[in-house]
Amino acid sequence: MAFVIGIAGGTGSGKTTIARAIAAALAPEHVAMLEHDWYYRDRSDLSLDQKSQLNFDHPDSLETSLLVEHVRALKGDRGVEVPAYDFKTHARLPETRRVEPRPVLIVEGILVFVEPALRELMNVKIFVDTDADIRLMRRIRRDIEQRGRTFQQVREQYYKTVRPMHLAFVEPSKRWADVLIPEGGNNAVALDLVTSRVREVIAQGAPPAR
Repeated sequence: MAFVIGIAGGTGSGKTTIARAIAAALAPEHVAMLEHDWYYRDRSDLSLDQKSQLNFDHPDSLETSLLVEHVRALKGDRGVEVPAYDFKTHARLPETRRVEPRPVLIVEGILVFVEPALRELMNVKIFVDTDADIRLMRRIRRDIEQRGRTFQQVREQYYKTVRPMHLAFVEPSKRWADVLIPEGGNNAVALDLVTSRVREVIAQGAPPAR
């Protein structure tokens, strides 16, 4: 049964940096990863202009029930086919990717602590707590460089949905965390503590009882 690490935090907080650092500290055959962003609902029924008006920061925009199914399957030593999502067109791609069970499973996303059914599958919950101004600058850079957005589009989305949904859902979910990591991606002490604990779990051969 996999040891499941949940990593949450606001947009641009450094969640992916933390997740990759944990994965890099382990042998590749010991770790698998699921990103909540892969599970955005397919809205191919809408035009691109209509899609751009959707609230992608609300929990309802994600098919979390499917993510829960996949985490349960991986914990039960069964591989899964996870969806692929195109952020430039706001649509799921026809192909999927195969994820095989591993001793450690990392589940990462801004809203992964919001759904109780998903949260209860996690052995350790980490919240990456980074100042809002740093997160915003990272978000602007990512959306412009990687997702084809204009600065105006990023600014409009931030004030319309990103910031309100952070205050409504992401920030309150911090209370479920077992570990808070400030200044995500730059806290070597916290990373060392987490990776040391994960190595202990692998050495024991099974996750501890919850």
